Amino acid sequence: MSVGMSGGSPAGSSSGVTTGALTGAMSSQTGNTGDRDNLAALSDAATKIRRSIESVIEGKREVVKLAITVLLGEGHLLIEDVPGVGKTMLAKALARSIDCSVRRVQFTPDLLPSDITGVSIFNQERRDFEFKPGAIFANIVVGDEINRASPKTQSAMLECMEERQVTVDGISYELGIPFMVVATQNPIEMEGTYPLPEAQRDRFMARVSMGYPAEQAELDMLDTHSQASPLDTLEPVSDAQEIANMIKTVRTVHVSEQVKRYAIDLVTATRTSPDLRLGASPRATLHLVRASRAAAALDDRDYVLPDDMQDLAPSVLSHRLLPTAEAQISRRLTEDIVRDIVSRVAVPGDSTRARRDDS
Repeated sequence: MSVGMSGGSPAGSSSGVTTGALTGAMSSQTGNTGDRDNLAALSDAATKIRRSIESVIEGKREVVKLAITVLLGEGHLLIEDVPGVGKTMLAKALARSIDCSVRRVQFTPDLLPSDITGVSIFNQERRDFEFKPGAIFANIVVGDEINRASPKTQSAMLECMEERQVTVDGISYELGIPFMVVATQNPIEMEGTYPLPEAQRDRFMARVSMGYPAEQAELDMLDTHSQASPLDTLEPVSDAQEIANMIKTVRTVHVSEQVKRYAIDLVTATRTSPDLRLGASPRATLHLVRASRAAAALDDRDYVLPDDMQDLAPSVLSHRLLPTAEAQISRRLTEDIVRDIVSRVAVPGDSTRARRDDS
């Protein structure tokens, strides 16, 4: 299972060469001054959030960066790994680094859908039904061990995650901005769990695996965590309004027609791969573009490069795919299949990668 985003362009790709040429070609072009100021403010705020999370999570910079990318890309994050590697700690550190409403839900077999969405209760004084919001009404919702809840309860989150609203008794209630679900699950222990269906997994923008820490990081963890939890002293470094402004800035990041076509080519290749019996959905294409916009903004760019999509593709696409029986027998992970696809799909050339050439 892969950890976060890959460190560079896949082997066999000419992207590294063309990116250098593109950067040189674009060096004489500058965006709108207001856009540049917004990108600078976004970069500064994201750095503060990253450092805050890293004060709790040792040696996982790429994982932390992906979590922030998903937040700014208006997506949801699935953290999947073995017990004890810091899945819930990462989710809670992200939530506590932002001064916004946060709810934590421990998913259990007896959890009801109304515990998530809310319920209408009859008010004796008003002689009318009154809506009591559930745990989903928060800016950041931490769902711990999501696969321990029944399918009925899991499905209660489908509308919330996709449409950012909750419908109870025929009345729809809008969710705030930002809104992000950070869910964890343990892929090893399957007893007493209900695997997430494809429709639920497809609503997560990205899946990340924490992985075991490096030896020095684990040694540092013993110093910082042995006496007290760093979460107890973690202070917010941003707030909901600032995150909302950062999201607005990410929406302005330019994606050229050729880069959009490259995203479609990547996703289409998963649908025709002989190693997969279920490819990525159109929603996956949208999530890949949104995540790439956020990644570009975090790199202080107002345009998306194919490299952004190459780095993000394993995390954004792999959890939506179903391998064939032959691929499973060969123990090929979907992340490896995605990397093979990325290495084969043609990358747009220099002349097609300008950031504002078709705007």
